[in-house]
Amino acid sequence: MKLSVHGRQAYAYTGGKAFDPSLPCIVFLHGALHDHSVWTLLARWCAHHGYGVLAPDLPGHMKSDGPALESVEAMADWVLALLDAAQVKQAALVGHSMGSLIALEAAGREPSRVSRLVMVGTAYPMKVSPALLELSKDDPLAAIDLVTTLSYSTLAPKPGYPGPGVWVRGGGRALCRLVLARQGNAALYHQDFVACDAYRGALEAAARVTAPATLILGRRDQMTPPKAAAEIGAALKARIENVEAGHVLMAEAPDPTLAALRSALA
Repeated sequence: MKLSVHGRQAYAYTGGKAFDPSLPCIVFLHGALHDHSVWTLLARWCAHHGYGVLAPDLPGHMKSDGPALESVEAMADWVLALLDAAQVKQAALVGHSMGSLIALEAAGREPSRVSRLVMVGTAYPMKVSPALLELSKDDPLAAIDLVTTLSYSTLAPKPGYPGPGVWVRGGGRALCRLVLARQGNAALYHQDFVACDAYRGALEAAARVTAPATLILGRRDQMTPPKAAAEIGAALKARIENVEAGHVLMAEAPDPTLAALRSALA
């Protein structure tokens, strides 16, 4: 589905069904150097079980026009504008990693428009090490390799989706490389990391959130360890769902992650 947001074309995956704004809406927000495809299983399940689904590519990522936005606050404004463009009055916001901060900030900016807040693989503050910031700037392909190594808790995850024979780690690495190359912005990974590292408004946003909140965390997450989400979880009075996985829960443990999401939406 293509929409015009702030005068530029935005792409949103709708889960394999035509988007219907009259249905309860769920917006899935991806993390740094990812795109809508990280949500395929969850988005398709929701689209085929009574929800209207929007899983956008953030500006400058894959199919959405650039330039990429450089702050969590700007991306949250963009998400709210996306809702306007899709004629959605209220939606559940589900975000992974960087996307979880965007979802939180959007929920804090317009609380009445958010029915549920689900933060997956999150932390606050979402600090990025100086070494990784430098590596993402100087050698983004090496940064992709490093983050891929840290993002999965096993060498060979064996999910029920997408099925036997799929190389989950390799697929994650390939996606990041593809997103990096798609719009010719070699600084994109660095920009996304800087946005995460610089964001300081989470506690203020949490104080304004009125929607029920859930944190879905990987027990073996090395990028955003569960203990790093304790402060924001307490501020939101959030329910905590733990999954036996690393940082990219949706790929490594898709079925438990879907079960946790269904519980959050119930």
